[in-house]
Amino acid sequence: MDAPRLTRAQWLRWAAGLSAAGLWPHGVPAAAPPMHTRPIPSSREPLPVIGCGTYIGFDQAPGSAEYQRLPAVVDTLFAAGGKVIDSSPMYGRAEATTGEVLAARGKAGEGFLATKVWTTGREAGIRQMETSMRLLGAKRLDLMQVHNLVDWRTHLATLRGWQAEGRVRYLGVTHYTASAYPEVEAVLKSQKLDFLQINYAFDDREAAERLLPLAADRGVAVIVNRPFGGGGLLRRLRDEPLPGWAGEIGATSWAQVLLKFVLSHPAVTCAIPGTSRAEHMVDNVAAGRGVLPGSAFWTDKVLPV
Repeated sequence: MDAPRLTRAQWLRWAAGLSAAGLWPHGVPAAAPPMHTRPIPSSREPLPVIGCGTYIGFDQAPGSAEYQRLPAVVDTLFAAGGKVIDSSPMYGRAEATTGEVLAARGKAGEGFLATKVWTTGREAGIRQMETSMRLLGAKRLDLMQVHNLVDWRTHLATLRGWQAEGRVRYLGVTHYTASAYPEVEAVLKSQKLDFLQINYAFDDREAAERLLPLAADRGVAVIVNRPFGGGGLLRRLRDEPLPGWAGEIGATSWAQVLLKFVLSHPAVTCAIPGTSRAEHMVDNVAAGRGVLPGSAFWTDKVLPV
């Protein structure tokens, strides 16, 4: 059966209409199946497969229209069974906004809060991480990552101590450019890590050549940033009709197609598309329910761009 031929904009208008009519509390169907989870290899803790990135979207001034939209984004994520919220000190005031929104919803410290250390030197790293915890309103962080491998040896040494003390639950490293993959690979091979955050998308598959298989071999969970190819791919697709095969995997928008592609890789634990709009979160979390195809499904699939 062919999938409904809706553009992303048409689908979002339809979803927003249902929400406005009160048919979708918090933007999520009341009878929606639960979001899929995948285990974190180092602990076997189940992690929902769709989370929320805060880059740009949560770097908003209190009182602005954009800021006022964010509580609905968090509500929608949690109502759908998601819980991963990822931030960084380099994202402007995104950490502060995240902490404020969670506190205002009575959910301070809830969810699976991940952020990063992005500086050089031990003492500077400690100060930055302590500031992140304060801004996020968390006495203990779920995941602290060394952002873009900046001074990773120093910060991983600190984080191993923090992990032993119970200040952080998991530790990892991140990057988003293919030129850094050789160094990422070397770190994965030499260090015991819980998480790797890396870029991977339908039009950006280089991580699947070595890094994703290596993460699986090393028992490292993978969080995928930029699952829409940095946003450009989704923009190019938005006015194109969905192909008939989208219906085979229960995808009703291009965002869901692209997220289901990312989640089809067995090494991927969670994808964190960034958004500041609840209707986009409705769309994104739907990709974490229903059919998650295997990698073989995509062998002959071509996008119309």
